[in-house]
Amino acid sequence: MNFEHVRLFLRVAKTQNISQAGQELGHSAAVASSYINKLESTLKVRLFHRTTRRVTLTEDGAAFLPHAEDILASVAAANAAIGRGNSAPSGILRITSPASFGRMHLMPAMGGFLRRYPELTVDCRFSDNIQDLVEGGFDIAVRNAQLKSSSLVARKLADDRRILCASPDYIAQFGKPTTPQALEQHDCITLLGLDNWQFRTPSGIETIQTHGRFRADNGESVRDACVQGLGITICSVWVAYQHLQRGELVQVLADYELESNTAIWAVYPSSRQLAPKVRAFIDYFADHFGERPYWEVPGLIKSSQTI
Repeated sequence: MNFEHVRLFLRVAKTQNISQAGQELGHSAAVASSYINKLESTLKVRLFHRTTRRVTLTEDGAAFLPHAEDILASVAAANAAIGRGNSAPSGILRITSPASFGRMHLMPAMGGFLRRYPELTVDCRFSDNIQDLVEGGFDIAVRNAQLKSSSLVARKLADDRRILCASPDYIAQFGKPTTPQALEQHDCITLLGLDNWQFRTPSGIETIQTHGRFRADNGESVRDACVQGLGITICSVWVAYQHLQRGELVQVLADYELESNTAIWAVYPSSRQLAPKVRAFIDYFADHFGERPYWEVPGLIKSSQTI
């Protein structure tokens, strides 16, 4: 059985589109279709129902799906075991990362990473949608959300401190809130799905239901809306530190700590041994960010959080 055919099968099952799945894995539509045909021929079953709009799993295809995932996980573990003694990581390293963090903090360091490991090829997917590692064929995911799956192993790369920000123009026009409750009188810019902001207070966690006239599904867009004076927002320091340095944003409610347990994580499936190329990525970027990441500029922000 050809493992590339199995990998493609998983992507087709996820995307319900042979051309799209093939493109994601670097194959033309014709090649992708031939790979699926060859896999079906090898297994002697029909894996997909095909229409002009999409493809869906047959009963046999659905039955094969968990076994296909196990096959790829086993292959990865075998490759890791063989490669443990190799001094130089090699091959293709497939990475998925949140779009903003990838553009702002992975890409500026990627040249140095590839120069250090000349036998590696990197394939990045930057998206704010959480990608399935196994189905997507990824070796590693960079995430800044709390981890929910016990099947994943996470290594911390850096802290993800979050603060409240506003532009000087907004404050000049509407004033600066002095308590979390005062946010109810302000326009608040929210990341999609995060309308409730939580603060740690002496009496416990206090939740504020925010409201405003702008929301977005991307951290950079939320930050930029804040710079334009559209309201107050929560920003990760890593996305806002340059605007804070330039005075385009200022911190508000610095004496009230946000309830947040986020960090920047490197995540990989627990069923796989740590391949040399994955270890190389984790070690390089953990060292690049350091114990105190460069976006944690001394004196830039005030907080009771310990870094």
